[in-house]
Amino acid sequence: MTMDTSAHSNLYMGKAPGSYLPDSLNPHGYQSLTDVLALATKNFADRAAFTSVGQTITYRELNEKSDQFAAYIQHQTDLEVGDRIAIQLPNVIQYPVVLFGALKAGLIVVNTNPLYTATELEHQFNDANVKALVVFANMAHNVEKILAKTSIKHLIITEIADFHPPLKRLLVNSVVKYVKKMVPAYHLPSALTLNEVLAKGKGKAVAKVNSTPDEVAVLQYTGGTTGVAKGAMLTHANLISNMYQLSSRLISIIDEKEEVYIAPLPLYHIYAFLIHGLTLLERGAHSVLIPNPRDLPGFVKELKKWRFTGFCGLNTLFVGLCNNADFRALDFSSLKLTCSGGMPLTHAAANEWKKVTGCQVVEGYGLTETSPVVSFNPIGKERIGTIGLPVTETDIKIQGKDGSALPQGESGMLCVRGPQVMKGYWNREEATREAMTEDGFLITGDIAMQHPDGYLQIVDRAKDMIIVSGFNVYPTEVEDCLSSHPAILESAAIGVPDDKAGEAVKAFVVLRANAEKPDVKELRAYCKEHLAAYKVPKYFEIRMELPKTNVGKVLRRALREEEQA
Repeated sequence: MTMDTSAHSNLYMGKAPGSYLPDSLNPHGYQSLTDVLALATKNFADRAAFTSVGQTITYRELNEKSDQFAAYIQHQTDLEVGDRIAIQLPNVIQYPVVLFGALKAGLIVVNTNPLYTATELEHQFNDANVKALVVFANMAHNVEKILAKTSIKHLIITEIADFHPPLKRLLVNSVVKYVKKMVPAYHLPSALTLNEVLAKGKGKAVAKVNSTPDEVAVLQYTGGTTGVAKGAMLTHANLISNMYQLSSRLISIIDEKEEVYIAPLPLYHIYAFLIHGLTLLERGAHSVLIPNPRDLPGFVKELKKWRFTGFCGLNTLFVGLCNNADFRALDFSSLKLTCSGGMPLTHAAANEWKKVTGCQVVEGYGLTETSPVVSFNPIGKERIGTIGLPVTETDIKIQGKDGSALPQGESGMLCVRGPQVMKGYWNREEATREAMTEDGFLITGDIAMQHPDGYLQIVDRAKDMIIVSGFNVYPTEVEDCLSSHPAILESAAIGVPDDKAGEAVKAFVVLRANAEKPDVKELRAYCKEHLAAYKVPKYFEIRMELPKTNVGKVLRRALREEEQA
């Protein structure tokens, strides 16, 4: 079935993806992302915008410093409108400064994971033909290895405390470098520091770049877990549309007062980028950036400083925090919204978070290619186990193997059409064609079903589906069952070869601290109570931890590769 097609699908017919910005999703008439910051600065100039590592930047300061960065680009470099600049930073306040400064200068931003290896950096920088790079000092040694193999002409380095007052800056940066030894040695004599760059741009006029909605603002590379990473071309229209699509779901709970949102997920990831970098910023909220959420003691210590009203995370983070005694002792009386995305939310994690914090988790769903939000649970009408309803101006189709639309209640390929769907993959026309249907829908690669009331449920990734004796087994269903076992902290399920059934289910489980180790018979019996016989894991393996991406998604692919080795 197609959702809401009669209402607006004709709006997209004949229009290139990424080019359409509906009036309904642009009440302020924004033409580019820099217009969003301009209005936010006008409305909330002296309000805190971002905090990280004990330093806060206001909306006015963000606007001024991003002007300085843009002026440096325009007056001190040969970079031209449309050139690509890579930003390789964790969650520090330098990130939004560089982001909006680059956009003001008309550059296309290439978000780059600070944890990338030298090989991954070389691929991304050359694929995007990056001309400038702003890199965190802790990762600069990897840049040194590949700089000569790229087209990067302008290199800018920043340290963690560069926006602190001089004495504190020296102290913190010295401790990080010499005491904690978190900055490997590097030799990049052509590089400038970010503070040098801002000083060179200070006082110089910024020539306004009249970007249009259909121009690419961000090259957002996919995670690369399914092959070579591809750059999704996200236009100003894509991101502004999606900002309002998400805001329409949150507007009842974000009241433009003193909202404080915790941001543990990296801004270079599209989920946090849209929420903290645009949606909350446009509403005047204050985002507290967490550079290293894996350091749970340090993370919780930071949380103690704030009466936070919102928290954006994902399943593995919720599980880890709820199992931390200091976190459970925090004051959650101000918390009114918890958003989940990036990976499936288990019932066990949602229930535990509600028990610990008193706040219901609201799950959404999206993809890099959709800027990213496709659907989101309505506030107050959340249904755990679903990804909610499609956001406004979005068409949904559940497609069978023959390309036909399936009726409600049947599982098939989830396809999406709307103004948030990317312009295409950078320099990959064939891959773009393969990702789209003839009638303009993006093929997500996720298996989904739609309930009679319109709520969507992700059954699983098509590539992760396990086929046992001809029956489809979706790993998330098995994992959700196992995660509800009192001794299990988290789990992952994959298919392994089986002589009789073709494939069998193998489950990897991580036990809760101090939990008594269950035996295989007990686990299998527990699964049989909740799952059909063919879905019950044949094999179990207990591990200390599961392989994950930098944002905390469990890497089933890595587990499959281990089994095949």
